[in-house]
Amino acid sequence: MGALRTIVAPLAGRRLFRRGVHLLLGGVILLPYVLLIVMFVQLFTEPGTPYVPAGVLAAVTFVIGTVPPFLPAMRALEITATRSLLDVDLPDPVADPPWETRLFGAGWYVLHLLCGGVAVSAILVASPTAVLLVARGLGFDDGRGIVGLPVLDGVGGVWAVLLGLGVVVATAYLVAGIGALLAWFAPLLLGPSPAELRLAMEIQAQEFAERNRLARELHDSVGHALTVTTLQAAAARRVLDSDPEFARRALVAVEEAGRTAMEDLDHVLGVLRAGTDAELSPQRTLSDLDRLVDDTRTTGMDLEATVDGDLAAVPAVLSREAYRIVQEGLTNAARHAAHVPVRLHVAATETGVDIEVTNPLPEDAPARRPRANGGRGLRGMRERVRLLRGELSARAADGVWRVRVHLPARTGDGR
Repeated sequence: MGALRTIVAPLAGRRLFRRGVHLLLGGVILLPYVLLIVMFVQLFTEPGTPYVPAGVLAAVTFVIGTVPPFLPAMRALEITATRSLLDVDLPDPVADPPWETRLFGAGWYVLHLLCGGVAVSAILVASPTAVLLVARGLGFDDGRGIVGLPVLDGVGGVWAVLLGLGVVVATAYLVAGIGALLAWFAPLLLGPSPAELRLAMEIQAQEFAERNRLARELHDSVGHALTVTTLQAAAARRVLDSDPEFARRALVAVEEAGRTAMEDLDHVLGVLRAGTDAELSPQRTLSDLDRLVDDTRTTGMDLEATVDGDLAAVPAVLSREAYRIVQEGLTNAARHAAHVPVRLHVAATETGVDIEVTNPLPEDAPARRPRANGGRGLRGMRERVRLLRGELSARAADGVWRVRVHLPARTGDGR
């Protein structure tokens, strides 16, 4: 029973019908090409034909007939038809595929038309032949032979009926076989080409890079806000009864830090939403450095900041990343060295931006000393610096923790 089921399987169910429809579509599309070829053959073999105008007409017709297979829309239609009629799982087509993919799509188009032509021709020949054989076997023969097949003129009776049914079954197997052949070739010719796979990998890498960037944005912004909020809330709690005015200022700083974090979070969520342009929401740059310094000082940090050069002249992308690096550096200092003097130096030059954050290591809290290779903060800073092809060093020497960053100037529009 298993062997019989395997033999009959190609003829069972709706698969044969769908594959037959797919091949019929190919044969129908092939028909105009065949008619044009026959017409031009007759035209060029006809005596007295003006060959120059006929050649121009043939060339124009050839171009018109060969352009559609290379169009992305035609490939998309073929993928849709192959999915629904051949039961082949194919990925969605890209809007502007590379030429290698278009060439494979054109190859599938030609294969579809040729297989459809073979299947339609077989059906057109087998159908009347089977009808005539069955009619002869049932005694309805009008005495005429089967056109083109005189060898069958002597077949009659039951053998004619069986042979007619055999022609039908053989044609069905032929259609099923050609459909299976197309289904096997479909992933090779309609699936992603090597160039398209490389393009998809590049797009995926860009998406991963964007996700990492957004993760860094959230970490730096929210981490800074939480650090400021924690330190300010602790300070306000300690002096709530003795110095209400200081507690009030601390609570204002908490409010400002929370509002800033909400703005940054809204920006990141806006980028993640489909169809939202990231440029619609402004991001902080070195022009906001004074505000960052003031907010950090409200935590009680003894911060001395010096700036050299025109920060407004720094390209936008460099300025945004430099701001985040400064923010993370000050956040780390607030976490690990909140009660020691911190020095910040930012210099904008023609060669780029230089950042330096230094603070004495707290002798009374060795467990809280920064780690040169650890912590998400330093890793995030290293990732930003690496993307901009800059340099970063973070180390302790002579009782001082020093972070130095150099971001080289970029060419282009600076976006």
